[in-house]
Amino acid sequence: MSARTDKPHEVVERALELSRADGCVVIADEESTANLRWAGNALTTNGVTRGRTLTVIATVDGKEGTASGVVSRSAVTADELEPLVRAAEAAARGAAPAEDAQPLVTGVTQSPAFTEAPVETSSAVFADFAPALGEAFARARAGGRELYGFANHELVSTYLGTSTGLRLRHDQPTGTLELNAKSPDRTRSAWAGRSTRDFKDVDPAALDAELAVRLGWAERRIELPAGRYETLLPPTAVADLMIYQLWSASGRDAAEGRTVFSKPGGGTRLGERLTELPLTLRSDPNEPGLESAPFVVAHSSGGDRSVFDNGLPIPATEWIRGGELTHLTTSRHSAALTGLPVAPGADNLILDGGSDRSLDDMVASTTRGLLLTCLWYIREVDPATLLLTGLTRDGVYLVEDGEVVGEVTNFRFNESPVDLLGRATEAGRTEKTLPREWSDWFTRSAMPALRVPDFNMSSVSQGV
Repeated sequence: MSARTDKPHEVVERALELSRADGCVVIADEESTANLRWAGNALTTNGVTRGRTLTVIATVDGKEGTASGVVSRSAVTADELEPLVRAAEAAARGAAPAEDAQPLVTGVTQSPAFTEAPVETSSAVFADFAPALGEAFARARAGGRELYGFANHELVSTYLGTSTGLRLRHDQPTGTLELNAKSPDRTRSAWAGRSTRDFKDVDPAALDAELAVRLGWAERRIELPAGRYETLLPPTAVADLMIYQLWSASGRDAAEGRTVFSKPGGGTRLGERLTELPLTLRSDPNEPGLESAPFVVAHSSGGDRSVFDNGLPIPATEWIRGGELTHLTTSRHSAALTGLPVAPGADNLILDGGSDRSLDDMVASTTRGLLLTCLWYIREVDPATLLLTGLTRDGVYLVEDGEVVGEVTNFRFNESPVDLLGRATEAGRTEKTLPREWSDWFTRSAMPALRVPDFNMSSVSQGV
């Protein structure tokens, strides 16, 4: 019998029983995916996959401290379970004491569904979406445009058990839709993306209509040089920038003087005002529509994430409150090192506190500026300032006197998200969005559009 056919909670229990280490954490990730792909207004492929990954973390106490060993494998059979546990123990015994060693977590309320079967997705998740997509193909064909893209739905049931008695379980649905519309000669392209839990809140017709408008804007081409422009960043672009900022908000790195959140002369910038806008950047595992794991699931240690923190509750956290920096990410270990509060990162991010104005409203009140579609190929240039570079993609439009008058050149940009927050003069309505650049790693976000009076388009790019 393979471990895949065993019940996941039984595999976790069996691995814990086999452990001879001083401490043990076992994580079983039961994953299923369903996807659709299309090109030229026609479906091309679809598929469904299933799988399980088992991670065993062994901890071994020694005179100089506690060492850890981590081994992850997929498709583990019943016969391979004990060798997996022994491999983790051997890795721990051969390792130096772990810098992040802490007592394994205890005293956490157990998940009542721990012994229940995992949830699974299937092609049925597209029952309403697929016919609506077919209708969008017909409208696009009649309108002289071609639709390309993909829809992916993933369900992961995570079972976490520890030698200290934790038995936790979390079911995480993740749905993404990316849709490109192109002119038949491929000279014009527009993009839209959506994040969803179940595809019931995704409207292909509305997305196609939005892309048709943008392709229409692109019929007029306007050449602009590089420079600083008043720029409207849509929620997807704001999400990509704020997610990278969160990933760079390590409490330890800031305390050690290595990041944009380090205070000159020592310490961190906690308590400093980063923007005059009343914005709050926060994470909350219970945010409606953006729910994420309410406890730490760490398959490895690194930065401000520690395998010793597995099962630690993740509270709602405000990283920026009313424009003021209030928290940096920490593990229990890095919190003890820096004197900062424990603040594990969550798998969602929300920026709110702006106005109730839509992006269309913000365009209508723009005298002259640029409207972006999305950002792409974002890379860090300078961690001390969090200066990033990247490209615009799939449409940059010129706005004059409240109307879009044409498409301009794509650009390479150089900007720091921290500086952008400080210079932004307006934030719109917060809405769920899909980050274009980080959609493979981070999908649960809600952001407003931002108006930046002097966004730095450092050079012209020929990319589309």
